[in-house]
Amino acid sequence: MTKWFVDTGWRHVVGLAALVFALFPIIFVISASLNPAGTLTASNALFSEVSLENYRDLFRSPVYPYADWFLNTLFVASVTAAAQVFVACLSAYAFSRFRFAGRRVGLLALLLIQMFPQILAAIAVFLLVFEIGQLFPGIGLGTTIGLILVYMGGALGVSTFLIKGFFDTIPRELDEAMKVDGAGHARVFFTMVLPLSAPVLAVVVLLAFITTLNEFLIASILLTAPESQTLAVGLYQLVSSQLNANWGFFAAGALLGSIPPVLLFQWLQKYIVSGLTAGSVK
Repeated sequence: MTKWFVDTGWRHVVGLAALVFALFPIIFVISASLNPAGTLTASNALFSEVSLENYRDLFRSPVYPYADWFLNTLFVASVTAAAQVFVACLSAYAFSRFRFAGRRVGLLALLLIQMFPQILAAIAVFLLVFEIGQLFPGIGLGTTIGLILVYMGGALGVSTFLIKGFFDTIPRELDEAMKVDGAGHARVFFTMVLPLSAPVLAVVVLLAFITTLNEFLIASILLTAPESQTLAVGLYQLVSSQLNANWGFFAAGALLGSIPPVLLFQWLQKYIVSGLTAGSVK
């Protein structure tokens, strides 16, 4: 037994400790969401009280439209992920397959822009969206379309780099074979390159969806009406505007908000490892 523990047994102990460390916050949030007392101190004894009262009240509150927050977040995250992947694929294909003046400068510019923290651009983004809203109210302040456009531009550089690295692994001989048969760049891109790039596309979709779902700063600046806010902003207001905040309410809302990314991860997990490794080493 001693020899087994020295060779491999200690790994099981470390793995179990890491599992407990990772699962404890989740278990605590689940316990707090099921506790009708609404305080975190009352949830120290895990599952001392179990009730679905917080979940029922979450959708019945006349002040906090949780259902609207949830649907707005799903809409913004889904549209942002799909549009961001499509635009990033187009730019990545251009950087990967074409040689043109300014190509290296463009790649470096995309990389450098991503190094600046998001908070530095908050004021500039607010003023930009405000001025655009004066001309086109449909994409100005308080609109989800304006927020989606800002999200698309914010993470386009990382997505382009990741997808370009994967496109570089696809042999150019496949492009040449299709061009010999009379195919143009559009047919090569849509019928050959995109289907072969399913792993990295799944990774980019997952990263874009989770990033948009968790983003708070830009959404809190651009979205003003309570019914148009995203889940992160709404849940923050749920506890920040009350003297005695109901944290059980907050935990229930946060737990429900975590279900979509978990389901998406389970659906795309077979692509994640291959997509990250193939796109990150180029």
